[in-house]
Order: sequence, then C-alpha cells, then structure tokens
Amino acid sequence: MVITGASSGIGRCTVQHLAAKGARVLVTARRGDALEELVTEIEQQGGRQWRCRET
Repeated sequence: MVITGASSGIGRCTVQHLAAKGARVLVTARRGDALEELVTEIEQQGGRQWRCRET
C-alpha cells in the first residue's frame, strides 16, 4: 500500500493505524524530517515501512 502525505494529518494517522495492524506501507511526504520521525516511531513499535521523500 502507498500513502502520500504521510508526514501529517490524515496521512500520518492512516499510516499509524495500518502499521498497528501489521501492514507494510510505502510512505511519502515532502517534509523529510517529519517522514523520518514517523518511520522511526513505527519501527520502534516493531513495524516496517518503506519511505520515499518527494523532491
């Protein structure tokens, strides 16, 4: 599954929900710092995500 705009708002909440259910998600966002923060948070909870920073 691919979630765009994952660094904040609905995108972030969607990723967190899916990760809690065990889904592996490709997350993208323009804000690289916020994206890395989200991925770190999910990985610390045992999840695995792929990330792609938009340029």
